[in-house]
Amino acid sequence: MCDRLHLIVLVLLVVAFPLSAHVGSPDVFYEGTAGPYHLFVTVRMPQVIPGIAEIEIRSESPDVKTIRVVPLRLTGQGSKFPPTPDLAQPSKEDPQFFVASLWLMEFGALQVRILADGAKGQAELSVPVPSFAQRSLPMQKPLRWLLLMLTALLAISIVSIVGASVREGGLEWGASPGPSNARRARIVMAITAVVVLAILYLGKSWWDVEASDYQRSINFFKPPAAKVTLEDGNRLVIRANGQDPEWSRNVKMEDVIPDHGHLMHLFLIHAPQLDGLWHLHPERISGGAFSEDLPTMPAGRYEVFADIVSKTGYPWTLVGTVDLPQIIGEALAGDDSTWSGSPLTSAALATADSRISPLPDGGRMIWQLPDSPLKANVALYFKFLVEDKDGKPAKDLQPYMGMACHAEFVRSDLTVFAHVHPAGSVSMAALELAESGLAQATAQSTQQNASPMVMPMPSTTLPPEISLPYGFPQPGNYRIFVQIKRSGRVETAAFDARVR
Repeated sequence: MCDRLHLIVLVLLVVAFPLSAHVGSPDVFYEGTAGPYHLFVTVRMPQVIPGIAEIEIRSESPDVKTIRVVPLRLTGQGSKFPPTPDLAQPSKEDPQFFVASLWLMEFGALQVRILADGAKGQAELSVPVPSFAQRSLPMQKPLRWLLLMLTALLAISIVSIVGASVREGGLEWGASPGPSNARRARIVMAITAVVVLAILYLGKSWWDVEASDYQRSINFFKPPAAKVTLEDGNRLVIRANGQDPEWSRNVKMEDVIPDHGHLMHLFLIHAPQLDGLWHLHPERISGGAFSEDLPTMPAGRYEVFADIVSKTGYPWTLVGTVDLPQIIGEALAGDDSTWSGSPLTSAALATADSRISPLPDGGRMIWQLPDSPLKANVALYFKFLVEDKDGKPAKDLQPYMGMACHAEFVRSDLTVFAHVHPAGSVSMAALELAESGLAQATAQSTQQNASPMVMPMPSTTLPPEISLPYGFPQPGNYRIFVQIKRSGRVETAAFDARVR
């Protein structure tokens, strides 16, 4: 009973804790523009829902004077009627940095709408947010015993008060209760005790149902299992299986929407050394499965991460493992890519120069590391410079699936996997849904000077400098894969990082 009461306390009083749709990578990072204002947004998700999300917003310029934030659904009727926005507070040390706290009240695909006002007028942008609970927390023993004692005291007090009122309620002042009064009081006290116990039992049963529903919601939003089989020599087939039976009934693989031009982004990582990465794009086949003819690959065990986006805009990462024999396949084509290198080990990490990664054409990519040590739960700009084989800034970078780069952050124990690009960790398919809803809301708004966010389209040739926003979710050793496209060819660089 007291465990159920504690669940109420958690729902009402929980503090924010990171969570996200990426595997083990909880926070949401986004860099974009609200009209004339360039913003870097971090959404630190709560551990349970309902819960409090912490919003951090940095403005590139001092033109922004006030920022308001509001949560709402990403799609459907709930996306059309936002509640009253909350005012974000500017930092006393840095007036270009704003923070706010928002209650997220429901599971699923949400968005945080940001309303900026400043010297250049009003503007808005929306950041897609996958909202789900990570777990329910255990009750602390002191609180458990305190609630148990208070419950027992309350129950005994109710029975005693009812008994006293029956035994002495009708007596004259100073008179003593007779045997009949005492007998009637005992009978009523026994009935009251049964009623109180029945109420406690019904309350416990009700909370059992609520707790079970809550746990099913947690299981529903856990990363689904990728059921991977090898057929016809080198044909890999991927199917999804949610950890809750309702997942397959509610999330239809037939209804997933394109993200960066593909319905699925499949990452095969040679485990546990992390010395090989394949980024592939399977095609959907009958029954909602996905299929990919593998390229030439060495035998071994591979960790599987498969990114998809449901029609509601919720991003899922299917997780699994597969043991593959030696594969003799076709050469990579299109947006598919691969990388191979040395294993990620603690000894290698301590001695390797992780700032520079060679590229297949003889060029290199340089990670412009910050001066301070890398720390977990800190939002960062990851900046890279691409040089050609002559050591000069490369002039042949092209958009890779609509972005200057794609990066994968992988922890050495494979408990963290995040697919990030220069716009951040948000799904581009979800971002397009958010933009569409924001454009409709702006068109209907009476504030005609409020301009929606517009995603800049990359030019044919991109500058050699690349940056993307992200933050390591926990300490440990990481390998970072950064993928770019040069002169029609996809190239991958790899960097190692030790995070405190």
